[in-house]
Amino acid sequence: MNTLFIVLAILCLLVGLVGSIVPALPGPPLSWAGLLLFNFSGVAQFEPNLLIGYAIAAAVITVLDYVIPSLGTKKFGGTKAGVWGCNIGLIIAVFGLPIIPIVLPAAAGIIVWPFAGAYIGERLNKQTPERALKAAFGAFVGFLAGTFIKLVYGIVVVIVALKAVL
Repeated sequence: MNTLFIVLAILCLLVGLVGSIVPALPGPPLSWAGLLLFNFSGVAQFEPNLLIGYAIAAAVITVLDYVIPSLGTKKFGGTKAGVWGCNIGLIIAVFGLPIIPIVLPAAAGIIVWPFAGAYIGERLNKQTPERALKAAFGAFVGFLAGTFIKLVYGIVVVIVALKAVL
């Protein structure tokens, strides 16, 4: 049973790292699951407060991953219409609607839909194409920021797990 937990823990940590970059995978929760599985295996013992802290961080980062693109839109001069468009784009992306079936997979939608939504929202709000593009670029920057935060979390969890195991 311990071997199974160890193998699953390693898989969760690796897939968690990949999930920090690939939009379709929940990177932080998977990374946290890797810590928890190492704890159950007996190979590493983590304080309950550490596990709770990392679980809260994973939950917050997962939620922020969907909020940050809207904040990016606003930060780059987007109006409420652009932020709403970005949010609608995020909802469409969460449901996995492909951009162009077969050509671009649904996972790419988490990048394209908020960008398109922010742009369309700004244009519907009578903004110039340049200003709409700037706001939409903010959604993309927000996506990159969210990805960076997830990646840092995943790396930190891997380091914590490795230190405990070795």
